[in-house]
Amino acid sequence: MKAIPYILIALRFVLAPVIFCLSYFVGEKSRFLILILMYFGLITDIFDGIIARKTGVSSEKLRRLDSQTDLIFWLSLGLAVYFLNPEIIKNEWIGVIIILGMEALCYIVSWLKFGKETCTHAFLSKMWGLSLLISFTYLIGFQQAGWSFYMMVVLGFVAHVDVILIILILTKWQYDVPSSYHAWKIRKGRQRRKSVLFN
Repeated sequence: MKAIPYILIALRFVLAPVIFCLSYFVGEKSRFLILILMYFGLITDIFDGIIARKTGVSSEKLRRLDSQTDLIFWLSLGLAVYFLNPEIIKNEWIGVIIILGMEALCYIVSWLKFGKETCTHAFLSKMWGLSLLISFTYLIGFQQAGWSFYMMVVLGFVAHVDVILIILILTKWQYDVPSSYHAWKIRKGRQRRKSVLFN
């Protein structure tokens, strides 16, 4: 049981190049399969953290591995969206640049301050992840951007601002910080760091 969280993370990591290859080499015919793999990846992301906590193997190493695998997984899906809908993405390039820029900024700020990548698993970031799922479902499955894409961009911007605030507020690097409010409480010594409910 203790190995299952690592196996689930590894499965999600393997899905990234599979999704990339399907979208690049197979193209239109792979849309439905990519959607299935995306939702399967989400399931592994949910259960790796739950099982890790139940089995007592949740650790900094596991959480960092989970966070970086998430990044690779969603980047592969982002590339798939581009390969399958190049014109839509070109038309919505401002939103894409905002999200990519904010993601890069989070990593830059974290590396400059702590010498490590960010690994907050904040609540707003989880909400943004759900909006990514909805947006990519529309983009891959229905070839539409619309409200789901704009919701994803807005939530993404807000979530990344929250992560940057967490990094700036904390005096030392920590993982699993639910929000900038919690980071402030940790800084003031009024609350110990606690793992968030979902990974």
